[in-house]
Amino acid sequence: MSGHGVTDDMKTLRIGVCYDFRNPPDSGVDDRALYAEILAQVQLLDQLGADLVWFTEHHFIDDGYLPSWVPVAGAMAALTTRVRFGTDICLLPFNHPLRLAEDLAVLDNLSGGRIELGVGMGYAPHEFRGFGIPLARRRSLMDEGIEVLQRCFRGERFSFHGKRYHFDDVKITPGYVQPGGPPLWIAAMSEAGASRAAQYGTHYLPQGLKSRAYDPWVAALAERGRSPRDHRVGIIRSILVCDDPEADWEIVRAAESYRMRLYKQFFAESGEGFGEAGEAIPQTWIVGDPDHCVAEILRFVAAYGITDIVTMAVPPGLRAAQMRTSLERLFTEVAPRVKQALGEG
Repeated sequence: MSGHGVTDDMKTLRIGVCYDFRNPPDSGVDDRALYAEILAQVQLLDQLGADLVWFTEHHFIDDGYLPSWVPVAGAMAALTTRVRFGTDICLLPFNHPLRLAEDLAVLDNLSGGRIELGVGMGYAPHEFRGFGIPLARRRSLMDEGIEVLQRCFRGERFSFHGKRYHFDDVKITPGYVQPGGPPLWIAAMSEAGASRAAQYGTHYLPQGLKSRAYDPWVAALAERGRSPRDHRVGIIRSILVCDDPEADWEIVRAAESYRMRLYKQFFAESGEGFGEAGEAIPQTWIVGDPDHCVAEILRFVAAYGITDIVTMAVPPGLRAAQMRTSLERLFTEVAPRVKQALGEG
């Protein structure tokens, strides 16, 4: 089963940050400065005790949405000692699994075994057009990509002949630091995606309706004699720690509205999304003082079995310095109390 070995206790809560490196054209900040600010921020968060740094991936977006997370993870790995790096998500149809497995092997060695991988199959039509890949191939590219990655992570020499990928007698070098390779996650917002995560035995990144993305995963695991407790469950849900929620949220509100407009556009163009009405797995911001944030995080992780939660560290259009106080308070005043309440502190 790919993905075990993240921690001895699959239910130990990890709290971290997520970056998309989006830089609106009217921000007044050049991309080089934004990247430098974020690298410095990650150094600080590593020292403050953040557990995770995740990246998102999209392509051909005017605001510079991060298209290539591997070099960023390598740069951050060289500047940190404890934080673990992952993706929510790496768009697998646009990444050849052998090449990705090699990149992960290098990153695993550079970081001393601090790399994880979350994959999804994508849904934005313009990206498939840009890469010249028919949208209809995404499911087969996703499934075969996962199968190839899992074979690579075993450290074996193997051949593969599928519908999309064909190769003979390959073995990934250098070897992985983590036994069994980097922990693997699958993202989904549908019953089919939930079943895929259960089928491949990975950790899970659910989005959307609980009835479509979470409950079917639990059922599919049960059919295989497994439990959600055998896996980690992660999500992006942002947190703003502040003493004046009304005033401080105004600073972030416009950036969050800008961030979400892109996904609404993707859903409209693809015809996908969360579909019918129902109970959504919450991804709205948690905003308030430390007491409020602690209580909300505890309620959230208990309700949905969450083991990994990350906050957008620098919403598009903001500077790293504008989020510094909130992030410092998250990792010094909130996260320790949450973990203590869960018996982990």
